[in-house]
Amino acid sequence: MFTVYNPGENKMSMVEEPSPDLSYTYADYLQWQFEERLELFRGKIFKLSAPNTKHQEVSGKLFLRCASFLEGKSCKVFFAPFDVRPPVKNREKDSEITTVVQPDICIICSAEKLDEKGCIGAPDLVVEILSPGNTEKEVRLKFDLYEEAGVKEYWLVYPGEENVAVFILNENKKFDGARIYATSDHINSIAVAGLSISVRDIFTK
Repeated sequence: MFTVYNPGENKMSMVEEPSPDLSYTYADYLQWQFEERLELFRGKIFKLSAPNTKHQEVSGKLFLRCASFLEGKSCKVFFAPFDVRPPVKNREKDSEITTVVQPDICIICSAEKLDEKGCIGAPDLVVEILSPGNTEKEVRLKFDLYEEAGVKEYWLVYPGEENVAVFILNENKKFDGARIYATSDHINSIAVAGLSISVRDIFTK
């Protein structure tokens, strides 16, 4: 069950779930009380599938390595659930924001982008870890969203294949073609200087 605001009756009410036919904002999102994780893409609701064991193992290893490297530095690393509100021109109020995502891991180097609710603006680096429940539509939507938002570096992790696709934002504000890193490789981040991750370490049990 979800608690949602009904503007017609000017009150909160309980519903099975928000209607997929309506468009919602971050203000609506903040009012919901739900057990499932949700994201908003241009006002439309997307349910997040529960991460499986492999997903959680990979996410934990990546986060720990990033956190260890960033200790004492100005950049900060966060893991889901953590609300990221991508930048949209002249839309900063909760009632104006229509896209909210929860990257598996993100690194933010500008303190002004952080507030008590999460991040408002583009993270410098975003990591998404694919699970069997991820759809092609979801993957494409997030790729387009992070590119449009100006995320400098985007890692797409494939636990099944044990490799990582890395996209770098070029001078034309478009992601270059993916560079694929296998288990014998190290990923040297462009967006976060000095961050180097061994792909083998991500997947080794």
